[in-house]
Amino acid sequence: MKILLTGSGGQLAQALLPCLHSQGYEVHGVDHAQCDITVPDLIETVFSAVKPAAVINCAAYNQVDRAEAEPAAAFAVNACGPLYLARACKAHGATLLHISTNYVFDGASNQPYRETDCPRPLSVYAASKLSGENLAQSHWERCYIVRTTGLYGLAGRTTRQGNFVETMLRLAAAGNDIRVVNDQWLTPTAAADLAPALVRLLASNRFGIYHLTNSGSTTWFDFARAIFDLVGLSPRLLPVSSQEYRVAARRPAYSVLANAAWNALGFPTLPPWQNSLTRFFAARN
Repeated sequence: MKILLTGSGGQLAQALLPCLHSQGYEVHGVDHAQCDITVPDLIETVFSAVKPAAVINCAAYNQVDRAEAEPAAAFAVNACGPLYLARACKAHGATLLHISTNYVFDGASNQPYRETDCPRPLSVYAASKLSGENLAQSHWERCYIVRTTGLYGLAGRTTRQGNFVETMLRLAAAGNDIRVVNDQWLTPTAAADLAPALVRLLASNRFGIYHLTNSGSTTWFDFARAIFDLVGLSPRLLPVSSQEYRVAARRPAYSVLANAAWNALGFPTLPPWQNSLTRFFAARN
């Protein structure tokens, strides 16, 4: 079975590659230069050459704050891109698995969000991701939408954007005070756990929206503290409120996801985020 993997240089895609290969899939990874998902003709060229049975879309515009000033760029990649991929999948009879985000919710709840809860995006980035979900699903029925949160992986060391873990380590090495919000709740999710779960979901043929994260929850501040505890660093870490930590895009105060649809398939809950972070550093070192 041939898999087309877009955004192949990213941390999730890099975690997916060995998982897919171990299950016998033939993977064709493409980066932005090889397949710009905002250009339908390029997508068609790649589909005609690869003839994939499934597409896993890891390509995304993930610059949350920059999107406020670049809405056209965000919507081109995060909304139009999934639409064009869904159309190509329909034309070629391929399954689409598209990665989305917890930021589609407004954070007004104090209970983990289920797949049936109504999204209410607060930012341009979040709106573009929700649009991509809706456009993909409305154009092709063989579609998985997977929302996740706080993603980090080993490839974050080498990718341009990195991840929260690498950012914290870089700031600690610089020796400056580190200010992290302590009133935004999430579930840090390891790419090493998410990737095999995605491969398992892909084989289920149970299409729809899924929330898929490690288990448990924490704040960004406590996530940072856990990182430093594990590596034995003691930088000056300062908790700040979202109001104090001014950024261009609004974030949800609470965006923990309940993995209800995943659990309903009878699949095991992903490990606690603390355990996964420990395993991440063991592998990283």
